[in-house]
Amino acid sequence: MENQTTVVTEFILLGLSSDPQMQIFLFSVFLVIYLITLGGNIVIMVVIRADSHLHTPMYFFLFHLSFVDICYSSVTVPNMLMNFLAAHKTISVNGCITQMFFMLLSAGAEVFILLAMAYDRYVAICDPLRYMERMSKGICVLLVSGTWTTGFFYALLNTVFTLKLHFCGYNQIHHFSCELPPLLQLSCTETLTNQVGLLTSIVIFGSSSFLFTLISYIHIISTILRIRSAEGRRKAFSTCSSHLIVVGLLYLTAFFQYTKPSSVSSVMLDEMFSFQYSILTPMLNPIIYSLKNKEVKTAVGKMLGKIKFLK
Repeated sequence: MENQTTVVTEFILLGLSSDPQMQIFLFSVFLVIYLITLGGNIVIMVVIRADSHLHTPMYFFLFHLSFVDICYSSVTVPNMLMNFLAAHKTISVNGCITQMFFMLLSAGAEVFILLAMAYDRYVAICDPLRYMERMSKGICVLLVSGTWTTGFFYALLNTVFTLKLHFCGYNQIHHFSCELPPLLQLSCTETLTNQVGLLTSIVIFGSSSFLFTLISYIHIISTILRIRSAEGRRKAFSTCSSHLIVVGLLYLTAFFQYTKPSSVSSVMLDEMFSFQYSILTPMLNPIIYSLKNKEVKTAVGKMLGKIKFLK
């Protein structure tokens, strides 16, 4: 009974492995992933800012997507790297909830940045004559501001409910970060309100953004199929193929993680999906846009050429 009434002041993040040698290996792997994430997204941001040809709404949103990806990865990976090398892999309760808040904020912002990018592609392909009017600089700034505002309220809603929980006794989190589902499992008080709040926020924020993105692409694909020339269809589809891949990677894993039934839940499965959308996707996004987008590849080539010339 004593353990049940002991107030928890810190959590232990068990991470991906308890084997010291494996932890050194994982430290090296995740350090490389993090450096690639930082480097790739910073390059995308610098190239977009430096090349005047990329000062368009499409690349304005891509710039902010790269910034969100840096934030998303930086919320979890540095702490994970320290835990790989630390003897005591602890994080305070307040620190854990703070990390959870910024993870939810970054995730919410990313989802709605992707929605803004889907809307941009919808206007460009389905209503090109009014593109400059409907995607003016003011509207683009408003859309980006809206993504952060929405992400903030998504994070705040779930964080406020979490702050009301009490943790006692068992304090080990079978995860590498303070995600909400594993955190709820440690509460010694009722979590029904939290679960309802999480489900409600997913339906309102996540499902609505997915639905609007899906509707945008139904119209986009329908418009592309009506283009008579094969070359015209290829060019139109190439402008949104990168975004479609990124959207698929994020939504498939994130929705399965938060909506799967408890009967198919496992620590390894939860960590695998969390790794996909919180660490791997931010690394892959700049790679996907660099490989699939001719304008980005050209701009990167110009920048590298200038660097060689200066040397």
